[in-house]
Amino acid sequence: MLESLWHQLWEFFYTYFWEPMFTRSGYNAVNTFVYALLFGLGVIYSYRYILKPLKIRVDERLFWAVTPMVVFGATIRALVDGAILPENPWILTPGIFFTAFILIVPAIVADAKLKAYPKVTIAWGTVLALWANYLLITHAKSWEPYELTLVHTVASWIPILILYKYRPFDRLYLYAVLAHFYDIASTVVAIHFYGYREVHWLENILVQHFGAYFYYPWITIILVIVYYGLQKLVPDDEERRFWYLAIYILGLGPAIRDPAQLVLQIGG
Repeated sequence: MLESLWHQLWEFFYTYFWEPMFTRSGYNAVNTFVYALLFGLGVIYSYRYILKPLKIRVDERLFWAVTPMVVFGATIRALVDGAILPENPWILTPGIFFTAFILIVPAIVADAKLKAYPKVTIAWGTVLALWANYLLITHAKSWEPYELTLVHTVASWIPILILYKYRPFDRLYLYAVLAHFYDIASTVVAIHFYGYREVHWLENILVQHFGAYFYYPWITIILVIVYYGLQKLVPDDEERRFWYLAIYILGLGPAIRDPAQLVLQIGG
């Protein structure tokens, strides 16, 4: 009985979680729900049991502090897809999130204890990011995908910055919005220009029906709903801004990974 139950559990885990990491079959309804739940719990507990006890404020310095580690994690993920690094659960999605978290927490703690914040965190993340990008640059086949991504990014940032000037909202959420529009640009370029497929199950359905550029209104609506939802659901300003940071990371990571993956696979 126990052996049969264990076999069924393993089959479930293998089908919905383990296999998609290695086959690039993408997200499904089951793992999307679980990852979203883990992400939410991770945000809440990271703020309440790591950041708050260390008395680190959620401000622009924290955004800058975590950015190099995001660049490292996203680039490493692209290097796996580009067959530069071997496949390993710790550097595939979602494992790379745990790896980056494990790597950055000791640096943040050291910063707080040494009263050096955010120098240690930035320096540590920058060293790792430089190493990852050295591998990327030395193995790149074509920089055209990056050029197209930057063109789309700049074109989409202009109206956002104009809107922010005349109808300002929380500045930290602006960073999250800009990161996600960078992500939209990288996704649109990958799908529309190079024939890649969307790995998220719901977005894949939408793209098949409306095309890659549908991402712009779709993600805009989501970002607006999330912003006003957080205003209502998270009354504590610091905790709400930590959610902005989490949303920023969710956007910046794939925004960096997608074009990096393309320059390793396109051309040559």
